[in-house]
Amino acid sequence: MFSKACKYAIRALIYLASRSEEPEKTGLREIAAEIDSPEAFTAKIMQILSKQNLVNSAKGPHGGFFIDTHAPEIKLIDVVKAIDGTQSIYGCGLGLKSCSETEPCPIHHEFSAIRNGLANLLKEQTIQQLARELKAGKSVLKHHLN
Repeated sequence: MFSKACKYAIRALIYLASRSEEPEKTGLREIAAEIDSPEAFTAKIMQILSKQNLVNSAKGPHGGFFIDTHAPEIKLIDVVKAIDGTQSIYGCGLGLKSCSETEPCPIHHEFSAIRNGLANLLKEQTIQQLARELKAGKSVLKHHLN
């Protein structure tokens, strides 16, 4: 449902939020490794997130990315909007330009319930909540092969 870039963006922000109490900033190479994303692709994603003020960056030898611990919690919907826009959340399940209650596509009624549930999840869930679950060992960002 979300683009690969959006999935990586969410994972990158969760990882950064899980490190928000660490004094050092997180480098691009580390972020890419922790979310299993190519470095060049991760760089583009981080640039978008930075421009949208969802992540902070600092240049120099001690530079990198970080999430301001004093900033408001980041809602998942803000990340999705920054990377994918709103079409994946509010658009037609079949990709029609106009789909409504009065002129529904074949899956409109079933899909609208799913779409509304997803929109509510994205509006309520925050990156920081997911980072706390990650730090508590309740979730993972990548599979570790043994």
